[in-house]
Amino acid sequence: MSQKINNLRTNLQTKLNAIASQLNTVKTHLEAAPKDTATIIHSQLDAAKARVEAKKQEIALAKTKLEERVEVKKTEVESQIEDWKAKREHKKLLTRANRAEDYAAAAVVVAMSAVEEAEVAILEAVVARMDAADKAEIGA
Repeated sequence: MSQKINNLRTNLQTKLNAIASQLNTVKTHLEAAPKDTATIIHSQLDAAKARVEAKKQEIALAKTKLEERVEVKKTEVESQIEDWKAKREHKKLLTRANRAEDYAAAAVVVAMSAVEEAEVAILEAVVARMDAADKAEIGA
């Protein structure tokens, strides 16, 4: 049993590390934006949009799993779970554990997609600000 918990912890930690890494990448892009040329920023924006687009199906599936979990939680009441424990209904408890793990994994996917969408939004904001600055210089 502890092996499964360790595997879950390791898997989730790996995904959380990936989120942290992605946030650091976004931070680096934001810090470098004033120094980068428009071409570099546009290429970063295009790459970020491509990543988001490539993961749309995965994200939709993850969001569906999150919604399903909400429905399952409505039907699983604490007293029912305690009853399963008391009656040693291992299969039901195992199914519940599997659903909880799936929910956690789906939540991480949604969190990662939110970071990627934030990167797109940040880069779009930088491009918009650069466009505004260029227009101000031309009009000045």
